[in-house]
Amino acid sequence: MNKDIIRGAAEILLTSELEERLKESRPLKIKAGFDPTAPDLHLGHTVIFNKLRQFQDLGHTVYFLIGDFTAMIGDPSGKNVTRPPLSRDEVLVNAKTYQEQVFKILIPEKTKLVFNSTWLEKLSSADLIKLAATHTVARMLERDDFKKRFQNQTPIAIHEFLYPLLQGYDSVAIEADVELGGTDQKFNLLMGRELQKHFGQKPQIVMMLPLLEGISGVQKMSKSLGNYVGINESPQDIFGKLMSVSDTLMWRYLELLSFSSLEQINSWRKEVEEGRNPRDIKVLFAKEIVARFHSKKAADEAESDFVQRFSQNTLPENIPEMTLALNGKDSLPIANLLRDVGLVPSTSDAMRMIEQGAVKINGEKISDPHLKIPKNTEQVYQVGKRKFIRVKL
Repeated sequence: MNKDIIRGAAEILLTSELEERLKESRPLKIKAGFDPTAPDLHLGHTVIFNKLRQFQDLGHTVYFLIGDFTAMIGDPSGKNVTRPPLSRDEVLVNAKTYQEQVFKILIPEKTKLVFNSTWLEKLSSADLIKLAATHTVARMLERDDFKKRFQNQTPIAIHEFLYPLLQGYDSVAIEADVELGGTDQKFNLLMGRELQKHFGQKPQIVMMLPLLEGISGVQKMSKSLGNYVGINESPQDIFGKLMSVSDTLMWRYLELLSFSSLEQINSWRKEVEEGRNPRDIKVLFAKEIVARFHSKKAADEAESDFVQRFSQNTLPENIPEMTLALNGKDSLPIANLLRDVGLVPSTSDAMRMIEQGAVKINGEKISDPHLKIPKNTEQVYQVGKRKFIRVKL
């Protein structure tokens, strides 16, 4: 099996079936579904897009499914409350921007863009009842978020049980060979396999990909958390954000986001272990991502702009250094860090300075007062024009 296909995958059900299916002399139908709940995509979303592109490069057909029907139900996956459904107009506006963004990675000629309203709106009331009859309430409560809400006596609307059934039925309608999704979607992805069996189809292989951590290295990438890199952001913003990623997290980003081979990445890792500055690798990666979503020229200009801005910060030659122990924790809130190293008298002062735009990390201004700094990082923190310190966690 081509090793790029399994690169970065968190779990494959079942690998042996995937190997057999890949040997068939036909293009496989590779499905990935997205509910257009927000108009802008970030690098976390592209973990799946990159894998879809790898399947395309091997000659397979991607079914990029826009869940315009299911988005009006709202999948509460990972949430402890019912997600508010979107209106038809909101769904269509968001879906249009998805189409514009995904073809920065996918090959249009090998992509079938489909909307699940095409078949789901045709289901009659009797069809929905028959679909609902394929699973019990007890089975639905095995899904982690439903189980927690039931135990906590948090309301679960009946229509929410339909979501995984309808997502699974999408696989039946497409006759999918492989479905890709995040690790948080396991229940829904397996539902596709079960319903395909019920309807007499060969069950799809399920490939789950990890949820990418945001640039702070703690929680998953999310626009609401402010730790994201949007693919529609300016070249300068994309470059600057990726340069702020920790040296440790950089390798995970390379594995999941870069089109560089694993051999190349391992070669870079060895060079860093032998003394090469990891910043060099980070520059190469940041330029690759900017070029992918903008152009090579934009990537060169973003690098030049970053170097110029960084040098203009005129960091002192002898910056004081300090090491902070995390005492078993994985990260430290930025406000606590600034207080603990003496750059500010209190966390409230730190948060105020951040909101005023007076705090920088490695020369880059930060705007999130709730940013968490992961362990195993070494960075220069600046408050105002004259307070600097290099901190190792």
